[in-house]
Amino acid sequence: MHEYLARKPFDLYALHLYHLLVRHRSFTKAAREAGLSQSAMTRQMQALEARLGVELITRTTRSVDLTEAGQYLARESARLLGGVSATLEGLQSTFGNARPVVRVGVSRTVAMAHMPGLFHAGQQKLPQVACQVSYQTSAEILGGLEQHELDVGVLCPPSPLPESVKVTHRFEDRFVLIASKTIADERPKSPRTDLQLRWLQQQSWLMIQGATVTGSLMRRWLKRQGLKLEPSMELDSFDLIINLVASGMGVSLVPQRALALYRRRQSIKCLAVTPRFSRDLVVLTRKHRKLPEHVQAFVGNILF
Repeated sequence: MHEYLARKPFDLYALHLYHLLVRHRSFTKAAREAGLSQSAMTRQMQALEARLGVELITRTTRSVDLTEAGQYLARESARLLGGVSATLEGLQSTFGNARPVVRVGVSRTVAMAHMPGLFHAGQQKLPQVACQVSYQTSAEILGGLEQHELDVGVLCPPSPLPESVKVTHRFEDRFVLIASKTIADERPKSPRTDLQLRWLQQQSWLMIQGATVTGSLMRRWLKRQGLKLEPSMELDSFDLIINLVASGMGVSLVPQRALALYRRRQSIKCLAVTPRFSRDLVVLTRKHRKLPEHVQAFVGNILF
């Protein structure tokens, strides 16, 4: 045992409360989530600083800021807390009566039509396993896996991937160019590439946000095709983009699979584009520890 732990036992509960404070940057909100009074939350943080012998928090009238030591503790202890939580959940689901849970982070650029392949077979074959699903950014998903807050991540992967995760499934997600029928009928019928490019350049483009991995890949691909576009609207959902395109708001590149669940297919038209843009979607899990059996079973039932 480390000498410090032998002399001053470290309180994981206090560390958990500290992370609530880091997340909310408010004693009131952190105390409310923990089920404590604000004064009790304050005493817990004062005791934690006293045990560690360092100042973690600087308090102002409006917010809570972290000292450099506080930032270090928050960053380095996140994986510890996540690992303890995952261990306790695994203990309860394996040897106790708790229902096993799989925590899945799905990128916001994954369309609704992708979801049945992720969850349908698992629900049918593993009815005893519950799923907690959250839409997050790719960075949040990778951080959640790293800190044991998620068991599975589904996203368009950045390059390179962190060494702490592994790919269990990979799927080529092909895209199509769509427009409302009214806009599509205005497209030049001539096969001349310059006329086609000029028409595309003149359209209002609805695009997935450029800060996403998919958005960045798509913009580089469009530039290689000779299209230097300034989107008229950026969104974080392909399902929303499809609905807006159908309403005549412009044109867009969307996953072909995303159209499968759109009920008003007659109001949009797919336009031929060569070559076609595509992206990879992957399923990620942690690789530095053995996955719980129910997580392995869930991943094994993904039809991706």
